[in-house]
Amino acid sequence: MIELFLGGARSGKSRLAEERAEQLGGVVTYLATATADDGEMAERIAAHRARRPEDWRLVEEPLALGRVLRTTAAPEGVVLVDCLTLWLANALAAGEERFAEERSALLAALEAAPGPVVLVSNEVGSGIVPLGAETRRYADEAGRLNQAVAARSDRVTLVVAGLPWTLKESP
Repeated sequence: MIELFLGGARSGKSRLAEERAEQLGGVVTYLATATADDGEMAERIAAHRARRPEDWRLVEEPLALGRVLRTTAAPEGVVLVDCLTLWLANALAAGEERFAEERSALLAALEAAPGPVVLVSNEVGSGIVPLGAETRRYADEAGRLNQAVAARSDRVTLVVAGLPWTLKESP
């Protein structure tokens, strides 16, 4: 079972995804894609760590998300990926060929996952079209990635102001 939580910055999507991972039961592996490149990001990461249960496993992987999903997803546990848009920035920075490889590996790993995977991603398509080519590319790829993951997901939830809105739910 694949579940995707989408939302804007500070929408509450991570908190709701964490609650869902806990509800699904079993061992939770938190797959973090962020890197603490500056003090502000380090504070954000620390806040996320502080609110997670101590018994959750932590795997930090900024780029090889598909590979790590293949080794951590299991029928008796839940993998929580937070977040796809930070992973996307890392993958795009690695160059075109590596980005294409990592994106394909991620989507294939989702299709083959033997246990529940809960993913968090930013919905970036609700604003204006960015001015710079690099930012437009990022927004375009984020939209394409969200669509591809949503197509593979059994459940998709949009989170606005902490409120979940189910967009897709397979029986």
